[in-house]
Amino acid sequence: MPRRPARMRDIASIGVEHVGDLADSLRQDLLRLENLDVNLPPCEAAIERTRSAVTLDSDNSYLPFVGQRRLRQVAAHHVSRVSGVAYGERHCVIVPGGLAGILNVLLATIDTGDEVIVTDPTYAGLLNRIRLAGGVPKFVPFEFVPGAQWRLDRDALRAAIGPRTRAMLLMSPSMPSGGLLSEGDWRLVAELCCAHDLLLIVDAAMERLVFDRHPVIHPAGFSGMSERTITVGSASKELRMIGWRVGWIVGPEQYMPDISAVSLANCVVPVGIAQDAAAIALEESHASIGAYVSELERRRDVLLNELRGLPVGVPGGGWSMLLRVSEFGLDGARMSARLLEQGIAATGMLGWGETHGPHCIRFVYSNEPIHRLHGVGDKVRRALDG
Repeated sequence: MPRRPARMRDIASIGVEHVGDLADSLRQDLLRLENLDVNLPPCEAAIERTRSAVTLDSDNSYLPFVGQRRLRQVAAHHVSRVSGVAYGERHCVIVPGGLAGILNVLLATIDTGDEVIVTDPTYAGLLNRIRLAGGVPKFVPFEFVPGAQWRLDRDALRAAIGPRTRAMLLMSPSMPSGGLLSEGDWRLVAELCCAHDLLLIVDAAMERLVFDRHPVIHPAGFSGMSERTITVGSASKELRMIGWRVGWIVGPEQYMPDISAVSLANCVVPVGIAQDAAAIALEESHASIGAYVSELERRRDVLLNELRGLPVGVPGGGWSMLLRVSEFGLDGARMSARLLEQGIAATGMLGWGETHGPHCIRFVYSNEPIHRLHGVGDKVRRALDG
C-alpha cells in the first residue's frame, strides 16, 4: 500500500457515490432518493445563454481569473439583497461550485488544528473539506423529536467554543436534515462570533429554499457580523444548475486577496460558458423562486404523509429528510440495502456527524415528481420489517 498523507487519515466516503453507482448499474426503474439531484429544469433563458456561449470566443477563456465581471456584480448584489449588507464586485470571487468555494475559504482562513463548529448532522463532504484544510470539525447537535422540526441545541453551541475555535461553518436549511436556524439561533451565533472573534462561513446553497412561511435570515446583517461573515453561494440547488458547476464567495474585502490566491492555486474559475447563464438565472430567481419552493414543499409534505408514524425529522426547507432507522435495530447501510430490494435508492449517513448520522437514512425528494412519491411509505415499512 502507498504511504497515505496525514491529511487523508479522516477523509471518508460520503456514501452517495456508492449507492448512486449501484443504482445506475441495476438498470431498473428505481426511485432515485439517494443523491441531491433535481428533475426541475433551470430557467429557459439560462439554457439559451449557455447554448450561445459555446459559440463565443470571449466565453472560451480563463479570464478574468476571479470570474466574469457581470456574474460577480450579480452575485454580490444578490447577497446584499438577502443580507442587507452592501457588497460590490470587489467583494466577490467566482468558483467552480459551492463546495469548491467552501474549501477555498477554509484554506484561506484556518490553520492546522483550528476547530470549525458545524451542526450535527452535517454533509460528510463539508466535513472532509474542513479536514483537508487542516481543521477539526466541532459538532453541535440538532435536537431530534420524531414528527417535529429539528432544533439547534443552543447550550451545546455555547459549550462548543474553546481556545482552538476559529470559525463556524453553518447552513440553513442544513444539509442533510433540513434543520432551520431561527432568528434567535442566528442572534446567538452572532453574539458568540463577536465575543470570541470567530469567522462565520455561511453555506448559502439552499438559504431561500425555506418552507412553512419561515423567513429567510442571513446573519451578515446582524450587528458586528458584516466584517466577519463570508457567504458561499451556488447555482446548483437554488437555480437547479448542478451541471454548470458555478458558485460564488462574497465577503469582506480584506479576505478576498487570500481567497483569490487560493482559488488561483486550486481550480481557478468555472468554465466560461457557464458563468453568464448563472448570472441570468440568479437575477431571474428573485421572481420565480416562490413557485419552486412551493413545489419542493408539496413533495416534502407527500413524503411526510407517506412516512407518518415513523421517526422522521421534519425538514424546514431544502431537498431531503431523515428517517431514524436505529429505532428498528438497523443502521443506514443495512436499510439502504433493504430499500434497494423495494425499488428505492437511498443513502445511509455514516460519517455525517456523531450524534445522528449513524442512526439515519436520507430521502431526497427533489429528484422525483409527486406521483412517484406515492407508495414510498409501504416500501419503507416493508424494508423496516425485513
